[in-house]
Amino acid sequence: MDRYELISRYLINFIRQEVCKTGLSKVVIGLSGGIDSAVVAVLAYRALNNNLLCIKMPSQHSSQSSLDDAEELCRIFKLQSETHSIEPMLRVYQTPDMSPLRIGNLSARLRMVTLFDISAREAALVLGTSNKSELMLGYGTLYGDLASALNPIGDLYKTEVFELAHYLGIPSSIINKPPSADLWAGQSDEAEIGYPYSELDHVLKCYVEERHTREEMIQDGKNPKLVDMIINRIYKNQFKRRMPLIAKLTSRTVNHDFNYPRDITL
Repeated sequence: MDRYELISRYLINFIRQEVCKTGLSKVVIGLSGGIDSAVVAVLAYRALNNNLLCIKMPSQHSSQSSLDDAEELCRIFKLQSETHSIEPMLRVYQTPDMSPLRIGNLSARLRMVTLFDISAREAALVLGTSNKSELMLGYGTLYGDLASALNPIGDLYKTEVFELAHYLGIPSSIINKPPSADLWAGQSDEAEIGYPYSELDHVLKCYVEERHTREEMIQDGKNPKLVDMIINRIYKNQFKRRMPLIAKLTSRTVNHDFNYPRDITL
């Protein structure tokens, strides 16, 4: 069996089973026109059919091509969708002195506010779309795009998401464009991070999966600046990968020693 056929089957079952455990039957997803949300949307559709609702949330900073790509995906895979612009909310709060980074973070959080409100309306779970490369590097907005109830692709590196997208038949217009969160005009993930995902993932896999030390990776010929940047970001952004840290005062503290698997039965 092809590796990505196996991964696809596993993730489809993951979505179906984990949604069922909550007693709900629907999911919602923010559809940006990018590859990560496209992959999650197609997996969710195959898992739940019409119990998926895709939400497009453009702002005045969104590119038309991203909206067109999201529309094309919905048309090809017959996905149910709604459009809810965050532009009015963003204009109320945005001030002339705000940096692109602040605008981007605010946009991500306004989108997640919108998505969670619609999930309440629909009695649905919010699906996350952050991949493992982003999670390890902390490349995401806390309580923005990092927020979700379930994340099917959080253990897939970005380069693996591209491979899975090919297998799933995601349109080439989405696969071939430079990765971008589309938070401001001309924004590029790889330009912002400073390296292409092919290089980032190679070092990430060596460090995270194969557990090579910094010295071993440099001796193996890897770029010392890239290695140091990745290791620094992994540790610096640990707080983004966990629930808020609770000060321990009792014998059983949430997220310390009061942890039960979510599929426990009473």
